[in-house]
Amino acid sequence: MLGFVGECILEPLSLPESPGGVVAVESSPSVPCIFCEEYYPLSEQDQLLKHMIIEHKLVIADVRLVADFERYVLYWKKRFTEQPITDFCSVIRTNSEARLEEQDNYFLLCDVLPEDRLLREQLQQKRLREILEQQQRERYDTTFCSTCLFCDTEFTGNRSVLFNHMAREHAFNVGLPDNIVNCNEFLAVLQKKLDSLQCLYCERTFRDKNTLKDHMRKKQHRKINAKNREYDRFYIINYLEFGKSWEEVQSEDDRDLLDNPEEDWSDWEEHPVHAVCLFCEQQVDTTEQLHLHMQEAHGFDLLKIKSENGLKFYQQVKLVNFIRREIHQSRCYSCREKFQSKIELISHMEETKHIAFLPATSTWDQPQYYFPTYENDTLLCALSDSEDEVTAENQKEEIPVISEDISSLKALKQSSILNQLLCEENSN
Repeated sequence: MLGFVGECILEPLSLPESPGGVVAVESSPSVPCIFCEEYYPLSEQDQLLKHMIIEHKLVIADVRLVADFERYVLYWKKRFTEQPITDFCSVIRTNSEARLEEQDNYFLLCDVLPEDRLLREQLQQKRLREILEQQQRERYDTTFCSTCLFCDTEFTGNRSVLFNHMAREHAFNVGLPDNIVNCNEFLAVLQKKLDSLQCLYCERTFRDKNTLKDHMRKKQHRKINAKNREYDRFYIINYLEFGKSWEEVQSEDDRDLLDNPEEDWSDWEEHPVHAVCLFCEQQVDTTEQLHLHMQEAHGFDLLKIKSENGLKFYQQVKLVNFIRREIHQSRCYSCREKFQSKIELISHMEETKHIAFLPATSTWDQPQYYFPTYENDTLLCALSDSEDEVTAENQKEEIPVISEDISSLKALKQSSILNQLLCEENSN
């Protein structure tokens, strides 16, 4: 709704209508000075603020938290023609100990004034409604089309497909797609930086694309710099609370803990884990009890499977998430038959002994199973890494240096040029 302050109606603001949030603008809109006829492009907001300080002695407090600077200025330009500036602003006198002619009076406009605070809140609320509407359009837009920032793959349909691809294939994670707004503009900003051979995280510039790619990969800089305010407008969290940045919103929950650093926690009692069975609703207090229950009640021995197959930590994570998802969908992971209910599924798997027969590793050892089926799955927190269990035989073997693109040690040994030279030497 439009906000009313005093007897003035704030003019409506038009947001981009395109799904991606990018609108073609021939020139940046101009914003007038509150006191005179000087105009500055909205993109040169700092120049206008500097002009009003130098020429008119006006200081606007916390201007970065004003949701709509143009409408804010237009409102106060009208109000200052109706009443004296001293009715709205605090007067700050500089050089107060100097002679009267050398003293200066500056005027501070801030949200201590109820009218100013109400105006800021109304602008914030209107901007939030418009941004949420924009985000909703983007979430359900099926006409999205864009190319991956790191490869030539083109994606159409929903924007989440592209962001999930970049997270999975290129380890580039900007957060959940649903938390992003003005998606096309966001991608355009990132693409422009990469085209300028600029690292997205440290923002250094490199001499060529290959050097930039190596830098971002080796330094793990495939992420954006959260402290760069340029990205704030693309995340919903920055529009949620009046007068607060995303850092302030996120840190609020921790402040109570920091207020009492010497608080006594000696009487703290930790609650039981409540680990849940993979196949039924049974809950137990420890993972040891859970392993025993699954073995006795369902004939499923996770520890034995881990040992026999030499499963590493992340492989165990993917296996658990795979089983959780298949059981949730009432589908037997062995024969792929789907059932009407979980009870029918478990009955089938126990009768046919399919519980103990896992599908091929390639079925469940997939990147999609890095993500938990249930976000509170405590079993995932109790998994151990079989890489820590090194046998004496493995300790005696020489550990080769494997390039990051080679995953098969056997293939490396067979194709090694050193192996070829050794064979030639022996034949001679």
